[in-house]
Amino acid sequence: KKSMTYAWHGLTYTFKHERNFQIHCGVALGVVLLSVALGLSPVEKSILFLVIALVLGMELTNTAFERVIDMLKPRVHPYARIVKDVMAGAVLMTAVLAIAIGVLVFLPHLLVW
Repeated sequence: KKSMTYAWHGLTYTFKHERNFQIHCGVALGVVLLSVALGLSPVEKSILFLVIALVLGMELTNTAFERVIDMLKPRVHPYARIVKDVMAGAVLMTAVLAIAIGVLVFLPHLLVW
């Protein structure tokens, strides 16, 4: 129960304080609603949900890294900036992957619609 509480606090903190996480959550909700509206197969939904979890997980990881870096190096150090930039790049890569998968899954259904 404690672990779940801590995890929930981490999610709510990130949602309240990180604009990009809020955007990703909004897009994720839209994807879920569209997947239901279009009647996607269980496999298609599973792929989309997996990619959503990947993007949100990377955003959570990015936030954790940023907070640790800020604690260890309150003044901007060149390596601290590199770590933050690399983590942001990892989030960007997963978001681009998610968009590509979304297009592959949704496009055939939208063309028929």
